[in-house]
Amino acid sequence: MNQEELLKKLAESVVEMEEEDAVAYSKEYLEAGYDPVEGIGKGLAAGMDQAGRLYEEEEYYIPELLLCSDAMYAGMEVFRPYLLKNRSENNSYKAVIGVVEGDIHDIGKNLFKIMLETCGFEVIDLGKDVPPSVFIETVKKEGAHLIGMSTLMTTTMENMNRVMDLLKEEGLRDKVVVMVGGGPISQEFAEKIGADGYEREASKAARLALELVERKNNNAAY
Repeated sequence: MNQEELLKKLAESVVEMEEEDAVAYSKEYLEAGYDPVEGIGKGLAAGMDQAGRLYEEEEYYIPELLLCSDAMYAGMEVFRPYLLKNRSENNSYKAVIGVVEGDIHDIGKNLFKIMLETCGFEVIDLGKDVPPSVFIETVKKEGAHLIGMSTLMTTTMENMNRVMDLLKEEGLRDKVVVMVGGGPISQEFAEKIGADGYEREASKAARLALELVERKNNNAAY
């Protein structure tokens, strides 16, 4: 199979919840010498994005979504050594990420973490159900360049706004890039709360994060 066909198979293995297929196609893809970052972004992650849409459309429910994520993670384990070998080391940016308080759905956050690492970020993962104050404390302690917040629930979206308010109160807003994501999040919501970026897909979100952080740091240098 060529690269395009293998990418399609990788995505399908995730959507169809087939762990063994995800592992087999990941190995075949890498043995063929194709780009591991594309394999994740356009293969495994694309499949997970599709599964997320099926969940939003109520064709899939939490059990199916978890099985899809199991397949994705199984494939990711095959890719991991190649990612570390090919990882971008041309920056020393730090990202603080987490699922906001009141939400325990972390599949999207975990995927974003993986993609950030492939872009060269050092990622401090706060996990799920993270209080707004913990984001702020960690940014101050680590000197982070990026905050990434996610939620899958409309009822917890307001906690993203609370983080934004705390950043302003602590005089940190202009020092850090803020990205938001998750099922109910939109570009409109991101703009409403004053976040810097939003992308539906994890791979695109990570690339945008790097672009925004580099732009902010380049501007700060002048």
